[in-house]
Amino acid sequence: MRALKIYFKSIRINIMSQAQYRGWYFMILQVFLIVILDPISTVLMFSRFGNIGEWSVYKIMLIYSLAVTGYGLAETFARGFDYFPWKMIQSGDFDRLLLRPCPLTLQAACSYFHLHRAARPVSGLMVIFYCLSKLGTVLDTGKILILAGALLGGAITYAGVYVMTSGIAFFTVKALDWIYIVTNASYQVTRCPIDYTPKLLKNAFTFVVPMLVVSYYPASVICGWGEPFWKGVLALPAAVLFFAVSFVMWKTGVKRYRSTGS
Repeated sequence: MRALKIYFKSIRINIMSQAQYRGWYFMILQVFLIVILDPISTVLMFSRFGNIGEWSVYKIMLIYSLAVTGYGLAETFARGFDYFPWKMIQSGDFDRLLLRPCPLTLQAACSYFHLHRAARPVSGLMVIFYCLSKLGTVLDTGKILILAGALLGGAITYAGVYVMTSGIAFFTVKALDWIYIVTNASYQVTRCPIDYTPKLLKNAFTFVVPMLVVSYYPASVICGWGEPFWKGVLALPAAVLFFAVSFVMWKTGVKRYRSTGS
């Protein structure tokens, strides 16, 4: 409880500092527009050529928005790990964290909080419920739980990617551009119908980094697209397992840390 109090107090301080900038609400609007306009090419393609087999634009946008919302939640509440390699390791500021009587993971997670990033999960949720209504899906208790598990699982998965990257940063900060393959690029993969996704990408984002497990499979079970029920409830367990592996890499990096110099 003490750690949670420190976390939310740090977030409040970050929000208050950012609110001092008079144009902060324009930044929120910017992110909101980016999320809405990013898949516009997909929407235009479907409006011009129609459905691709059984895949309609609402099915694709539902899967896409599930991934984007999970990513947005991680980006909002674990932003510190995204900045960690460059703001903490490369600059040597991580040494200050080691001197504080507070868990390192907590300090790293709440070291940065961008208020405008909260626009991504909010807009993602709006698209999710819009697509569900267009698909005629009625949410009961079981489907709501699956949806909540998918969103939480997505947030934990993407947070795990940030944590894993931060663990690797203890060994190198010069070769970390690959992170964009499993963050920004991964939710772009969901815009392709899974039946037409290359097998290599499909396996990579299912068994290595479970992006499809927290987006496609829950959507399929909720809307009744033919996937078995047990695949829909795998989102949260798969995400926790992935995060556990990422956390081991983080702890290994912390143990190997020898400070930094000019």
